[in-house]
Amino acid sequence: MPLFAIAAALTVSAWLSQAAFAADQTSGEQLFNNNCRTCHSWKEGDNRLGPSLHGVVGRKSGALQGFNYSPSMKQANLTWDDGTLDKFIANPDGVVQSNIMKPFNGITDAATRKQIIEFLKSK
Repeated sequence: MPLFAIAAALTVSAWLSQAAFAADQTSGEQLFNNNCRTCHSWKEGDNRLGPSLHGVVGRKSGALQGFNYSPSMKQANLTWDDGTLDKFIANPDGVVQSNIMKPFNGITDAATRKQIIEFLKSK
């Protein structure tokens, strides 16, 4: 009987881990929608006021074909990785001066930024 209880506990634990992962993915999307979707999409080719953020991780700043970036973004010479995205989402003006992300001033909560970045990495 104890072996059955251990197996059941492991099964429940695995199920809860999967549920927590799914909840994180959903909340990352919700946080993106709440903070970024006014100007950006995560869908490929869907440029809005801001460029599509599909595949943004690993991309050079100002390099997405078909979007008219500000001169400052074109000249920033950044690669969007976890650290750069985190700094930019926290304080866009501190990373790329004269960007045209107004009225967005940044997200102060590190956990929110992390979840948005993790969501974008999946797109």
